Order: sequence, then C-alpha cells, then structure tokens
Amino acid sequence: MYGNEIVLSPDRNEPGEGVAQTRRPSTAEERERRRQSRRLLLQGAGVLAASAAATVALTPSRVGASPTPQDGQPVPAMRTIRYQTQSRSGTVAGKPALPSTAVIALNRMGFGPRPGDIAAFNALGNTDSARLTAYVDQQLNPATIDDSACDAVITSYAFQTLGKSQAQLWADHIESEAANDWQYRRLPIWETERVAFLRALHSKRQLVEVLADFWHNHFNVYGWDNWIQSMFVHYDRDVIRGNMLGNFRKMLGDVARSPAMLYYLDNQSNSGGNPNENYARELFELHGLGAENYFGVRKTSDPEIFDGEGKRKGYIDSDVYGATTCFTGWRVDTETGLFKFDPNSHFPYTKVVMGQIIDDFLGEEDGNIVLDLIANHPGTARYVARKLCRRLVSDNPPESLVQAAADVFYANREAADQLKKVVRTILLAEEFSATWGDKMRRPFDFAGALLRATQCNFDPKSDYFFWWYDAMGQGLFDWRPPNGYPDVARAWNSTMPILQRWRFVNDILEWEIGGEGADKDNKRIVVDGILPADVATPEEIVDFWSQRLLGYLLPAAERTEIVEFMAFGRGTDSDLPPDQIAERQRYMIALILMSPSFQWR
Repeated sequence: MYGNEIVLSPDRNEPGEGVAQTRRPSTAEERERRRQSRRLLLQGAGVLAASAAATVALTPSRVGASPTPQDGQPVPAMRTIRYQTQSRSGTVAGKPALPSTAVIALNRMGFGPRPGDIAAFNALGNTDSARLTAYVDQQLNPATIDDSACDAVITSYAFQTLGKSQAQLWADHIESEAANDWQYRRLPIWETERVAFLRALHSKRQLVEVLADFWHNHFNVYGWDNWIQSMFVHYDRDVIRGNMLGNFRKMLGDVARSPAMLYYLDNQSNSGGNPNENYARELFELHGLGAENYFGVRKTSDPEIFDGEGKRKGYIDSDVYGATTCFTGWRVDTETGLFKFDPNSHFPYTKVVMGQIIDDFLGEEDGNIVLDLIANHPGTARYVARKLCRRLVSDNPPESLVQAAADVFYANREAADQLKKVVRTILLAEEFSATWGDKMRRPFDFAGALLRATQCNFDPKSDYFFWWYDAMGQGLFDWRPPNGYPDVARAWNSTMPILQRWRFVNDILEWEIGGEGADKDNKRIVVDGILPADVATPEEIVDFWSQRLLGYLLPAAERTEIVEFMAFGRGTDSDLPPDQIAERQRYMIALILMSPSFQWR
C-alpha cells in the first residue's frame, strides 16, 4: 500500500499530471514509522471492533456533563464499543441520548461544529427556541453572512473556471484546441469538486452547502461524463445553487434546459421521429411526483387514478410517453452551449399528459406545460417535502411533518422564495430539535465533519485526500444512476463502509506532505499544543477531546473503552507522563472520530 504504487485514476487525477501517478517511494524508516503507528491504532481498533453486520446504533445513554458512567448504564465487559446489528427494515433497538440544540443544529444544518461554533450558537438567544430561530433565519439569508474568510481561502487557490459563464465554459472547455487535453476539458468539474470541500470546511453559510448537496442528489447527473464535466460549473453555480432557496418550478425549468441534464438523460437526442423517454420518465419518477405517486400501466379513464374531485392522484405510463413527445426538440446549441429549441425535431401533433390535452404546434411551450403540471401537483409537494425531511431530520420522518412541509410547498408554489419557506418550516418544527440518532453521516458529511472538528490543514489540490475519501463510496458528482446517492443509514452502515471510514481516519491522522521542503512532516491534523497543560489524566484527556470534536461527552460505553486505551494500564484518573500523552493522544483522537457518536447527524 505504501510502496512504489502506480495508481490509474483518470477520473480523479490532478490537472497537469499524467494518467499514471507514482506515489512517493517509502523509505525503510518511514515504513517502520507507519508500522508502529498502525500498531498503536490497531490496539485502539480492538476498542472499536464490530460484527460483520456492524451499524452505528447504540443503546440509549445520557449525554451529560458527568465524566463517569451514568447510574444504571452498564459498562460492557468486552473491550469493544458495541455496534448493534440493524434490521433489514432499518429500525434499531435503541438510540443515543438527545444532545444540545446547538449540536443538533450545527450537525444537521451544516457539517458539524468547529471549535467555538457551539458558543456562538448559544449566544444567539436566551432559550433554545430563540437561538434556533435566530440561527435558522441567519442561515436562510446567506447574503447577510460575512463569508469573506472562506472566499479568501478559495481565491488563494487560483481556480480558473469558477467564474466562467455558460458560454465561456463551452467555448473554452469543449470547442477550443485546449479541450483536446482531457484534463483541461474536465477542469470545471475538478474545481467544483475541490471547492465543495473547501466550502464545507470553511464557509459560515453551512446550510447552503447542505442544501447544495441535497439538490445535487435530487437532480443527479453523472458529472464526470465527457459532455457534462466541462459545463459542471454552470450546473452547480447557476442551476443548483442559483435556485435552491427559490422557486421549485423555476429550478425544474433550469434543470431541464441545462446542458448537464440534456446530455445526461438523453433529451439532446429526443426527436419526433426517434423519441427518447429517459428524461421524461425521470422527470416524473425522481424530479417531480416521485415513484410514490406512480400508478403503473393504466387506462387514462381508470377511476383509481382520480381523487374524489376528479383530479389526477398521480401519473401513469401514458403520461411519460406524452411528456416525451412534449420535450422533443429541446437541445443544447452545439455552437454556444446555450439552450435552444429545434422545431424541426419536435413532435408537432396533439399530446395528452396528466389528462390535459396539449394542442398542436405549441413547440417549446409543450414542455413548459408539462413542467407546470408537475410543479403544481400536490404529489410533487409531498414527495419533495418528504425528501427534504429525510435529509434534515430523520430517515423515516413522521407523516405529520412531511404533510406540514408539503402544505407550505403547495401553498407557495408561485412564491419566489418557496423552497426557503419549506426548509424553514422543517427546521423550526418540533421534530427537528427533538430528534437525534435517526440520521447517519454519509461519507461527504463525515469527511466535512472531520475536517471541521479537527481544523484540518486541508489542501484541495492534493490527490492523496481524494484517493482515501473516494474509497468511502460517495465521490462527489460520481453517482451514475439518476436517483442520487442513498440518504438512509442502511446504505452506509454495513461492514465495508464503516471499515473504509476507519481507514480514512487513520490516513488523515497520519497524512504528511513529505518531501524535503519547509512543509516536510507537516501533519494535516494538528494535535500538539492544543491540550491544556492541566489536563493530564486519561479521563480528562478523553473528555477534553470529545467536547472539542463532538460538542458533548462520549456516552459511557464508548468513553470507558477509549479512556482505558489512553491509560494503557495506568490509572484512568492518574496523571499520564508527557511521553505517553504524546505517543497515544493522536490515536485516541482517531478512536473518537471512529466512534459511533461521530457518525450521527
């Protein structure tokens, strides 16, 4: 793994490097250091050993200020933090205790707290309700948040494509001579990926980043495709981020006309003489009404597809076929990269969609009518609201919350800030601040939380990080099916995904720049010099770092075993010698980052 390894990674290579990359050869001294490091971490891994069906569900335990196990909470006899097996239905035997409102808000409206964030949240008001309301309103008005520090970090890396217009991206990265170089052609998505991590780490507009990730999954495209990669800055900046706090109908239209979606779901080749239903089907099933409102192959007169008022309850296959012909002729202008309508490719006859007859010769307007029908359907309101509740609250959000959000969605379907109102309804609902342990961090959430909690010296232009990150299974913009990365714990809590997280933590804790320059041996996660001088016992050290990394003390079962790892045979309440602290502290931090508690959001 650490020898002279050739990595063939055309999807992730850094621009300016060849397809084959050679890692820096490992010296005998470095290999021995790594063996010793892994020996220490493996001692701790015994603390975290899990069954083959591991999950991150714990039995309930109180999250409080006491550094000792709570009364009635038995400490496991085995030296292991137990991960309970999750049933196929996704239910768990128990959940962790509810942490503070600050911890909940900062983890689910963002990528977790950095040191100082919890205190800043608590200063927003005199009650939890007041503080949460103030924070939600602050985050939902990102233009009022001074994010100049994050902007300065991004500017320091001299990215080339983030400010280019849609037409410039097409001209420079598809039409120009330079675009014959595959690395230059894909530079826009490469930079979008890297800056996404910088924003997750540095931006004070945390909810913006969470929602950008959500909508990229809702309107998923495989971003590394040859025709999409060059236009991805436009898709991220103008289509997703430009609409995610605005109006859903406008967003639906911008997505439909974007080069990314036109190429990804083949509407670029959808014509009257050769219809392609890929986009129309996913428009209904994934972007709009959702599969929950699909009634299958039915006659348009079937009474079961109508409600008591004679309105359509959902969609059937013939709606997909009708919509397919409505979108014929929607194209990317291959000279400019902008949207155009080609009347010569349009199906010029009557169509029927959702019971509505669409007259002949309306041209581009046919597609707009379909988008109107979908955006204004109550089923779309429920489907989109359910997905937002799943992202922001729990894997199985209560129907009462889903319906409340759907009501706001539907009532404000003409409003310019429709989606902002829906998100605010969810975040200020009682269920948001009363729920914990029902959401597990996906790899992007996990990596962002780790970078923020440790204040990692993150370099977005180093491919080492992305080799380790991608192994966890959520490479950004890298999901090939149109349904987006799964957003439920059962997709991420089996043995291999958890093991890859542990490996990621291990690699990040040991990450060094290398070489012979001034940055030689500069670790990306700085540990030395942070622990106060008067914090010296294993219990004090673990409690200090759990508060710093999590915002609360570890539950008894997790805490006890990590304390014993730090003590390494000494008394848990006795001062450790400095050399033992120096030797074991970094790996104790790794164990906290690997613990079940660090997986929750």
